[in-house]
Amino acid sequence: MAAEETAPGMSGSAAPGTTGGTAPAVRRPSWKKIGPGVVVAATGVGAGDLVATLVAGSKFGYTLLWAAVIGCIVKIALAEATGRWHLATGRTIFDGWRGLGAWTTVYFAGYVVIWGFVYGATAMSSSALPLQALFPDALPLKAWAVLTGLVGLLFVWTNRYAVVEKIMMAFVGVMFLVVVYVAIRVSPDLGDALAGLVPVLPSGSMIYTLGLIGGVGGTITMAAYGYWINAKGWADSSWMRMMRLDNRVAYLTTGVFVVAMLIIGAELLHSSHLALASGDKGLLDLESVLEERFGSSTATLFLIGFFAASFSSLVGVWHGVSLMFADFVARVRAARGGPAEAGVAPLARGEQERSLPFRGYLLWLTFPPMILLWLDRPFGLVVAYGVLGAFFMPFLAATLLWLLNSERTPREWRNGPVSNGLLGASCVLFLVLCVQQVRDLPW
Repeated sequence: MAAEETAPGMSGSAAPGTTGGTAPAVRRPSWKKIGPGVVVAATGVGAGDLVATLVAGSKFGYTLLWAAVIGCIVKIALAEATGRWHLATGRTIFDGWRGLGAWTTVYFAGYVVIWGFVYGATAMSSSALPLQALFPDALPLKAWAVLTGLVGLLFVWTNRYAVVEKIMMAFVGVMFLVVVYVAIRVSPDLGDALAGLVPVLPSGSMIYTLGLIGGVGGTITMAAYGYWINAKGWADSSWMRMMRLDNRVAYLTTGVFVVAMLIIGAELLHSSHLALASGDKGLLDLESVLEERFGSSTATLFLIGFFAASFSSLVGVWHGVSLMFADFVARVRAARGGPAEAGVAPLARGEQERSLPFRGYLLWLTFPPMILLWLDRPFGLVVAYGVLGAFFMPFLAATLLWLLNSERTPREWRNGPVSNGLLGASCVLFLVLCVQQVRDLPW
């Protein structure tokens, strides 16, 4: 989305993302190197997103299919902007935020602590649901939840990005194959599906439309994309074309996944006037519908896909947001004149995953949230979590617009008209969703 794919030589001292004052040689994109985009897309698509898509399909059939397509384009633009900032400047997204003022540090500190506490319990519960459905007599739900959290902790603690990427790609393969298989089994009406690509807003569909565009795959892990491409070894603007291929393939795959879920909702639920339970448990309702219509084998496959979607989100957050927190701690220490945490520099591959802040946040995501598995969420915490979470996506879109149109970014990698249009539209969209989410909170 920048004006040129290859940066011209730059006079004077070396600029960020360049070598010796000249642009590094452009690396040829290769399908074999795809990975970070798949990780961020898989992490962003959790059980809650699947339920939201199913509900949209169950209420409006194929009518909102166009919104899922636009949502895919929005996510490609946001992830591309995040990756472009990291590669063009050689700086992390948090380093960029700090340059916009101390308010970004205050916001991120509150967000990452409260969000991590509540999300940890949510991710563990979501991963436990399909396991309990698959093995109903083995363990109670809370025990499954604790077990998934501990397995996620152990896996991320003992492995580096390369292994995390491989397991995430395996999860994506399972999710994709299972959901597309089920979508084919329900015999979609191709005529209605094509008609759904025409933008239409049925009565009462506005919030579902905005949710489809902004919700699936849209979390803090979009900001983690830059950290994952650095962990992959993509360190400067020579990797820009590779990053763009990686990002587009990942979110196009996610788009197919979302469309498949919408088809399932439209064919299985809309036509039969069936409703799902609220939250992640709605997927268990769908499992019952699938068993009744197609037999236990298809229902079991769906539960496996459900687990892959939920546990991949857990692993991705445990790794990606811990990387962001480690960088956050390093930047704050450096700003206060103290030594930055060794190995947290953005391009120090593998070292940041051994740092104390990284592992400390891993523990924060795992053990304190277990308390919430036995308690109803405290009222004040729910409100704080909802408000901070609602503001994150407009915060990300707005700050990327700011950073990528300023002198902080080398001129050849600043936003063009298309990027500005998509990021601007994303900012407005997420602000509307933010207002709606805050209004819906249990004040």
